[in-house]
Amino acid sequence: MAQPDSPASSARPDRIPPHSEDAERGVLGSMMVDAERAIDLAIERQIRTDSFYIPAHRLVFDTIVDLHDRGRPVDLLTVGQRMRDLGTLDGIGGQAFIEGLMDQTPTSAALEYYIDIVRQKHILRRVIEVSRDAVESCYRADETADLILDRAAQNLFDISHDQRRTIIPWSEAVKETMVHIEHIFQNKTGVTGVPSGYIDIDRLTGGFQPADMIIIAARPSMGKTSLAMNIAEKVAMGEVSDHLARPVAIFSLEMPREALVKRMLCSRADIQSDRIRKGMLSGDMHNRLVQAASDLQKAQIFVDDSAGLEAVELRARARRLKKQYDIQLIVVDYLQMLNFSQKSGEGRQRETAAISASLKAMAKELRIPVIVLSQLSRAPETREKTAVPKLSDLRDSGSIEQDADVVMLLRRPCKYKDDPEFADKTLAIVDFAKHRNGPTGEVRLNFKDETTRFENRLQTDGAAGSFAPSAGDL
Repeated sequence: MAQPDSPASSARPDRIPPHSEDAERGVLGSMMVDAERAIDLAIERQIRTDSFYIPAHRLVFDTIVDLHDRGRPVDLLTVGQRMRDLGTLDGIGGQAFIEGLMDQTPTSAALEYYIDIVRQKHILRRVIEVSRDAVESCYRADETADLILDRAAQNLFDISHDQRRTIIPWSEAVKETMVHIEHIFQNKTGVTGVPSGYIDIDRLTGGFQPADMIIIAARPSMGKTSLAMNIAEKVAMGEVSDHLARPVAIFSLEMPREALVKRMLCSRADIQSDRIRKGMLSGDMHNRLVQAASDLQKAQIFVDDSAGLEAVELRARARRLKKQYDIQLIVVDYLQMLNFSQKSGEGRQRETAAISASLKAMAKELRIPVIVLSQLSRAPETREKTAVPKLSDLRDSGSIEQDADVVMLLRRPCKYKDDPEFADKTLAIVDFAKHRNGPTGEVRLNFKDETTRFENRLQTDGAAGSFAPSAGDL
């Protein structure tokens, strides 16, 4: 019986998209012969509605899955009756069409073979669709070539990633976890992720963990960019607890590369940037600057200062950096300057939610920590004199709080004259307001405003660090 053409076939009349009608019928027939085994296996192997090319087969598949989800029996009669009730049976050729599927598949012995064919053909059609969209975008020329390329790469990667998803056996998951625990036991440093270079931050977090999205949020001029750049520098230079230098990628959407490098040089050399701008450098300052430049040249830091990046474009660039240089940490400065064109027409809140979700997905995909800077709303300044920020102050979307694994709220008491610690001009407080897999609490650091450098805070008793856990974590 001739089947109606799939919409995909209209793209090129001289070519029929890859599919196997016999394999599709084999999968559906097996589902009605041996529903308990066949349906679960098909779904586990990523067989879904659009895996079938023939429209009639899609309707039958949807009906079978619907019956299965409702806990109803799945066989020749129940499928036919359900489609009759839905008014879809006559459109595919009536009960005779369902019986034909059963006649062609008397047993489910070849089910895995049929599933693999259907899956392979579906992958090919998806690749064709992505490629066709890329070609159309190229001819329209209403976007940059880089954006078209990055989106095509992302779409192709998504296809590949979908095919790799599978359930890991429980025994293997336990084994992998025990290997990780044994590593922690042997290491004995308490740092299991990427160290930040700050004693109390690492004490609280155990280092920034793989696949985590870490938000550093603050009001303007609090030093969030400085803190992120100081961490990136320490990680790339190996100035952390395990003394391992790690490649770092920085996506600076606000600050140009030259300004970023200048800030790092001045911070490392302990020189006010204003002195360089005015040419007021002593011989000793010049020597320190040259030494700082020599040190930083050894670091594996990769800076992308492209303005107005699309979230999907950033993700594609990060993937290439990971593949080429094996980067171990990503810094994004800052979230609100990213774009997500596909959601831009739905309002800034939805667009920000999509950006946040994309950054979290990137962290999971690359299995590395991603530090994302974010603005806070004006709420802290209107709520109370000390302007202590809260999670709800994250600007534009509650999804940022939801997606983040760690949220660090940075404030400096000296910025608010009514704060009890206003007189301490070097104090910076990092409030770990959210920590998905660990304690929350405050970390106190020193901040040298003139050179934009954060340092571990030394207590009067001579011990390094200052960490105060929340009451709930004691």
